[in-house]
Amino acid sequence: MNKKMIFITGGARSGKSHFAQELAQKFPGPKAYLATAQALDEEMAERIRRHQKNRSADWQPLEEPLKVPECIEGHGDHFNLILLDCLTLWISNLMMAGWDEPKILDEADRLLKACQKVKCSLIIVGNEVGMGIVPDNPQARVFRDLSGLIQQKVARRADEVFFMVSGLPQKLKGTS
Repeated sequence: MNKKMIFITGGARSGKSHFAQELAQKFPGPKAYLATAQALDEEMAERIRRHQKNRSADWQPLEEPLKVPECIEGHGDHFNLILLDCLTLWISNLMMAGWDEPKILDEADRLLKACQKVKCSLIIVGNEVGMGIVPDNPQARVFRDLSGLIQQKVARRADEVFFMVSGLPQKLKGTS
């Protein structure tokens, strides 16, 4: 199978992660699950445990909340596939770490360069956050805007793009 980059977006609980894992099973060889979530409270820790439980034992877990480009560069030639879940949470992590908009956009460019540089295929999962109401505070608007801009960049570079609606994948880009 040739190297491929697949982007999956959609709303919360739309089935993105489940669909990403189904797609990943079509890729032979060793796979890594690059998680950006941090267990900052018990509810998030439980979410992480559920995600881990839903993955088969053949996945190599990689956990990196901030240095995602470096993680992909450091591991991308050791696997046939890396599933990055989730791009949007990574953006949130960068914002919470005090990064400003230009630095986050530059880091997103570094991420895309890392994805091109490595030998493995990638599946990237992100949340569509721009279809709801306009957030009522500046920080939430910056998050929404950054998420939208970065996901546009990822979608342009991806070979295939899927939009998940109620557990149903809608293919937006790529061959069948």
